[in-house]
Amino acid sequence: MKTQTLEYKHDGVTCRGLLATPDGSGKRPGVLVFHEAPGLDEHAKKRVGMLAELGYVALGVDMYGDGKVTMGPEALELMNAVKNDRPKFLGRLRAGYEALVAQSNVEKRQLAAIGYCFGGYCVLELARSGVDLAAAVTFHGLLETQNPAAAGKVKPKILVCTGAEDPLVPAAQVLEFEDEMTKAGVDWQVITYSGAKHAFTNTGADQIPFPGFGYHPLADRRSWAAMRGLFSEVFA
Repeated sequence: MKTQTLEYKHDGVTCRGLLATPDGSGKRPGVLVFHEAPGLDEHAKKRVGMLAELGYVALGVDMYGDGKVTMGPEALELMNAVKNDRPKFLGRLRAGYEALVAQSNVEKRQLAAIGYCFGGYCVLELARSGVDLAAAVTFHGLLETQNPAAAGKVKPKILVCTGAEDPLVPAAQVLEFEDEMTKAGVDWQVITYSGAKHAFTNTGADQIPFPGFGYHPLADRRSWAAMRGLFSEVFA
């Protein structure tokens, strides 16, 4: 496996993603990885490497630009500055997508996206925008939207992995998401893990000074296995 910083531009900003390429030659499916609120940190980068080890070309997307990584209130400020500017947000999503598609070893007809927390929101908004993906997977991702999916526009099969004890994604939000996807004719599935809090895949979540956050190793393993199962289906 080879990893390298991949620089790409959006709206005058240099984004610094992490590109991981599996060993061997030939074209491979490509997978986008969208980070949590702090930015493209070690958690997201670890997942990029894990995907490459499975044989995919993976790109960790830099949603903030300049590779910014921070914690606490500043992370929320960075996230909201991008999230709340709709044209900028969609442009930044698309820039990451196009950076992956531009790689010569990526099979353009076999693309997926995964995301964590804020990154899960990114994945779903990318899918709602109508881009060509085979699969979209969220891990403890935010499901709410101001732009519900239009019928026939969402192309990927969607897998949502969420925690039953996640205060940021309550049961009512899950039900609303399911209703939205059903009305839009999407192939979707939601897996809810008992005892799992927000950020349940992140080994550092127990140190986050907010209630309702915590690492859950069993939910982490099970959700990754569910993602692999979906990828085996769509990339067969």
